[in-house]
Amino acid sequence: MPEETAPTAPTATPAAGTASGGPAPAGSWARSLGLGCLGCAGLLFVAVVALFIQLTWNSEDGTDLPRVAPEKMADRVFGHSQEAYDVLGFTRSVPPGAERVGVSTENTLDAGYCYDGGLLGLEDKTVDGAYRMSHTWALDHVPASQAVPGLRRLHQRLKDDGWKVSSYREGGQGKDWTLFVRRDDGDERMSFTWDPDRQYFIGGATAPCAYDPGWTDDGTDSYFPGDAAGSVRPPVLWPGRL
Repeated sequence: MPEETAPTAPTATPAAGTASGGPAPAGSWARSLGLGCLGCAGLLFVAVVALFIQLTWNSEDGTDLPRVAPEKMADRVFGHSQEAYDVLGFTRSVPPGAERVGVSTENTLDAGYCYDGGLLGLEDKTVDGAYRMSHTWALDHVPASQAVPGLRRLHQRLKDDGWKVSSYREGGQGKDWTLFVRRDDGDERMSFTWDPDRQYFIGGATAPCAYDPGWTDDGTDSYFPGDAAGSVRPPVLWPGRL
């Protein structure tokens, strides 16, 4: 039986108008190059238009905010803190206010400015009438026997609830334990830090930006987000409410 041989590729037929498959006339190359340049220009135009639409859309996102009363945003951020406090398993109640910030217990509300990046996303200007509500709480005399299992438990619970973990670190000697989470493209955030040396635990929640319904733009008064926080007061942070 004769040996099998690998098939060979068919011989190409010379193109019409060329001798034995030689190079095409210069005019053909010029026409091909011209059409190619036109195609590149079209793709570039489409890319520029797409970029402009995206930048414009992002610019509108900076000021396309809902109108929400400070009381509702305060309830929202405090609710996140209360749920986290329950999961952490602390057994003390935290009254509103703070005697000594960074030392004593704390349970406070605050509000900051919202920013608009402009058409190209390169600006850093505030949005008049908009505020971002946040809640901060702290607990002193927190031993490792409470903080360590509590943070590990909270880390898992928040992931199960759909929060994205931005950072999680289990500290050691001289290093803090930290947990940072976010959702809704980062518009809503929570953070937790435990200092093992000082036995001090700090937690916080931040809500998305919103327009203050009580503010009207009459061209005479500037808007201060602190006014939104000043109109509300957090309730007592209670243990074991879940």
